[in-house]
Amino acid sequence: MQIRFRELSLQGQSVPMSEVMNLTEPFEGRSDILGHGPVRADLHAKYEEGVVKVNGTLTLDLELSCSRCLTHTNQTIKLPFKEVFMQKPEEEDPELDEDIHLVVGDKVDLEPYVVENVVVGLPYIPLCDSACKGLCPVCGENRNQRDCGCKQDKIDPRLAGLADFFNKE
Repeated sequence: MQIRFRELSLQGQSVPMSEVMNLTEPFEGRSDILGHGPVRADLHAKYEEGVVKVNGTLTLDLELSCSRCLTHTNQTIKLPFKEVFMQKPEEEDPELDEDIHLVVGDKVDLEPYVVENVVVGLPYIPLCDSACKGLCPVCGENRNQRDCGCKQDKIDPRLAGLADFFNKE
């Protein structure tokens, strides 16, 4: 997926771009991601006042392992995409916005920017449900399926000696 400054400046209007990308880089080293589909990029590029603005949505299907209960869950994630590109000026401009990507040449390959947006947009702690109760720390039962009834007294380890003292009496 590429954009060309010259073509966009001549068209003067928003140009739609759509592509299905089979990416693997964003998912490498992630043990919580069990499977993934291709990334669908639905973008619009427009040339305005010397810069190219690319906006749109990235959509991907993921099979995840819940961080609390370890069940497998499927999620469709929609990520906003917004990048601004400008051809690199001959002289450095100290007042140039740092969110603008400076480009040498006429064309820009958008794939690295798509990969970056996917990596940043992936869930840090995937959950099957926001109300997931997780696993019992005593017996390992999935508390979403049934309550195991294990006793879980939380005693501050600094005060555990006092509990033993009062149990003797």
